[in-house]
Amino acid sequence: KTVVCIQAAYDFISSIVKKNGTVLFVGTKKQAQDAIKEEAEKCKMPYVNKRWLGGTLTNNPTLKKSINKLRFFQDDLDKGVFDKLSKKESSRRTKMLNKLNFYLGGIKDMRQMPSAIFVIDTKKEQLAIKEANKLNIPIIGLVDTNADPTEVNYPIPGNDDAIRAIRLICSIISSAVTGNNNSLDISEATKK
Repeated sequence: KTVVCIQAAYDFISSIVKKNGTVLFVGTKKQAQDAIKEEAEKCKMPYVNKRWLGGTLTNNPTLKKSINKLRFFQDDLDKGVFDKLSKKESSRRTKMLNKLNFYLGGIKDMRQMPSAIFVIDTKKEQLAIKEANKLNIPIIGLVDTNADPTEVNYPIPGNDDAIRAIRLICSIISSAVTGNNNSLDISEATKK
């Protein structure tokens, strides 16, 4: 079952990327954070790996304001404006920049709504799934036995707690985005 579902998800993501679409990687549980970040950065896609902020997809104007604030503070830091401020003000702005980077760093370059979202642990990421469903954004999700596979368009049955399983699925999704393997051989990928 898992192999068939991975192949369907792989083909779907490949078709999205061929049309210049984006895939938003989402995984905020501790076991998934590093894999989500690494694989999303490898294939140059946006990601959320710390905390899903309510309205990330559905309240775009507010999100854009926060991202613009992040860019503004980052520009000021790069230009050396922070050095010219008082210690207290410089410290306040640095803390704000770090906080914004913590939550929005993975999506700061997301220019448009994602064409699809890839989720690790559909039970934990309910808010992301609800927002994507509200906007009719297709969802690819790693679904464990405690989750409902009908909530996502492309469920991948598997263990969403094991770090190795998460890394494997993330790398397969990442390779679908980059197109490294034109025809995926799942049996070879799962031997890793």
